[in-house]
Amino acid sequence: MSEGRPSSQSWVRKLSNLFLEPQDQEQLIELIRSASERHILDSEALSIVEGALSVSQMQARDIMIPRSQVVMVSRDAPAAETLKLVIETAHSRFPVMDDDRDDVIGILLAKDLLAAVVSSGDFKFDLRELLRPAVFIPESKRLNVLLREFRARRNHMAIVVDEYGGVAGIVTIENVLEQIVGEIEDEHDFDDDAPILQRNENTYTVKALTTVEDFNEHFETEWSDEDFDTVGGYVMNQFGHLPQRGEQITIDGYQFTVLRADNRRLYLMKMVVLPPDQETESEIA
Repeated sequence: MSEGRPSSQSWVRKLSNLFLEPQDQEQLIELIRSASERHILDSEALSIVEGALSVSQMQARDIMIPRSQVVMVSRDAPAAETLKLVIETAHSRFPVMDDDRDDVIGILLAKDLLAAVVSSGDFKFDLRELLRPAVFIPESKRLNVLLREFRARRNHMAIVVDEYGGVAGIVTIENVLEQIVGEIEDEHDFDDDAPILQRNENTYTVKALTTVEDFNEHFETEWSDEDFDTVGGYVMNQFGHLPQRGEQITIDGYQFTVLRADNRRLYLMKMVVLPPDQETESEIA
């Protein structure tokens, strides 16, 4: 064989690479899943890669916290009231509204508020002086673009506005990252050994992996575990789809609000035991 002629093996390799090269994202995902099945990629890495690819196809409206679920601070609220709200919710950032929830004038950081309280010593401070600029984005904003902007601007929260300029909700950098890496522990987390945590007389935090059997025992209900082993599976079946954060449904007098979910599974729910006159079975909000 002459020195300048390529070997038949190199041509075979090039031809193989041509056929193996994915032509679109769907083929790429299939190729990655095949690598996972052959143990070239572990399941955690596969999940992250799939999450990263899905982010480029998702928009802010897909993961935003609806405005009805957003904790906002009023510009004219008394200092003690604002401080109480910050402590009770344990959030780190709060949109601040002027006249109504469509008029967001800035973002309050809990650390800025606490620093002002410590320096004043008597709860006297001007909330407007503590505000940081709010970032507004359309509902159609692509998540991969938003994540890049979050990193570039060192910003952690964006206000999502609808086509009429009204506030539709908020998106945080944590919301975006959870689409890639899955669950991130936050202020709603509690002991792994406690699948159900009572917050007050009628309000509970329930992990989606709580078994239906444990739920029935705790609340003296008779939900069937024939088709679904977990409360998350049971609730998701009532929704008829994988719910997003903030979605609500009422089942047998128990109102469930999704606290944490990603594009693959449901993690955590807030549950309120409704008074008998408010019970509406399987009503989706």
